[in-house]
Amino acid sequence: MAPRRSPSPRVRTRISLAALALLAAAPALAQPPARNAQVASLLSAISAPSIEARIRKLASFHTRHTLSRTDSDTAGIGAARRWIKAELDACSRAAGGRLRVELDAFIQPPARRVPQPVEIVNVVATLPGMQPQAANRIYVVSGHYDSMPSDVMDPQSEAPGADDDASGVAAVMEMACAMAFQRYDATLVFIAVAGEEQGLLGSAHWAEKAKKEGLHIAGMISNDIIGSPTGADGQRHDGEVRLFANGLPALIREHSPLLDEIARSGGENDTPTHELGRYLKSAGELYVPGMTVHLIPRPDRFLRGSDHLSFLERGYAAVRFVEPAEDYRHQHKNVTVVNGVQEGDLPQYVDFQYVAKVARVNAAGLASLALAPAVPRDAGIEVVQLENDTTLRWRANDEPDLAGYRIVWRDVGAANWQYARDVGNVTRYTLQGISKDNYVFGIVAIDRDGNASPAAFPRPWRP
Repeated sequence: MAPRRSPSPRVRTRISLAALALLAAAPALAQPPARNAQVASLLSAISAPSIEARIRKLASFHTRHTLSRTDSDTAGIGAARRWIKAELDACSRAAGGRLRVELDAFIQPPARRVPQPVEIVNVVATLPGMQPQAANRIYVVSGHYDSMPSDVMDPQSEAPGADDDASGVAAVMEMACAMAFQRYDATLVFIAVAGEEQGLLGSAHWAEKAKKEGLHIAGMISNDIIGSPTGADGQRHDGEVRLFANGLPALIREHSPLLDEIARSGGENDTPTHELGRYLKSAGELYVPGMTVHLIPRPDRFLRGSDHLSFLERGYAAVRFVEPAEDYRHQHKNVTVVNGVQEGDLPQYVDFQYVAKVARVNAAGLASLALAPAVPRDAGIEVVQLENDTTLRWRANDEPDLAGYRIVWRDVGAANWQYARDVGNVTRYTLQGISKDNYVFGIVAIDRDGNASPAAFPRPWRP
């Protein structure tokens, strides 16, 4: 056999250049972002004992039913909302008055679960953002402070509502009190809403008012039933929480112009709500070791709902956190013993350390959102000619500390972003050799500190 000859220097050079070209065109795997010191310090301020004290206090009001009494200082929904406001007022004073705490009250006329007119009151704490355009970018987080026994129309029976939803309210209060000591680019709104069990009444009122006032709510999170990792079978899922995120049904209901473009471009898993969910999962798992956020692409549990639906239905991106395995013996039940089993939504069935972990997942996402630039606007994917390259374009952000943009993409059918490329402070970029046929794309804005926005889904663009 003749000896095998090595390629000539010229051939080796051509091979090397070809290899480098292939490497340059290959997708770069998306890397986890660096941890932000401000976000990390915030999470250390969230206290399980503080959350426990607030859950026990809320459960002590006998009932917080929307139709319950308002003339007592120790029982009923009126006493509960006055206590919530007093707590948030105290947190605001401790932080130098930075939290603006208000009551959002309205008269709800008779409805399916409201036999006579009733005053419904949301407790709202606003932390203004520091950038000039902060009023135009608002993130909302809520829990509902009303409760119910077995009969949704019973305002008299004991309804401690420790898990549903003192757990969510306590988490929101804890976040508000901790975040008030920090400064963020965007505005944060913390709401304890009422009337959820009677039909999402408090959240619907606030969301509708926000829509009429033209508020730009960039994202909304509902925390409803986040009190226990233990299911009815006794199995613990301590490092898990569910996050429901899907904005497609709301677009269908409102016949949004975005719907046709989503359908034609394969973006049914990339509504703004989907992108918010991906972002919260990524941030939560980055900052809270051992926690897995199960991202479920549904608006909520099967044919059920919470206060985020009030925002979804008005065109806002909105998601819901809920514990991993609900025990229905401790939801919407009278406090009683049935066949030797204690029923009722009592504090003894809440895991306060677990609630604190879910609060930290929330806070990691909220803080990361509020520190980052806004989602890029008018994102487009050029449809000019048949080619194997992909050209994306977008409108420039206006944050004073903007550093540039990142393009992210994933295989069609993949749940989360797989690849990324930083492209600098430009508004148009071509990914050579990466076909729009095979991937889903997003565009992310990045500031000088490395804070990154959620992804913008590019719609088809033609000149």
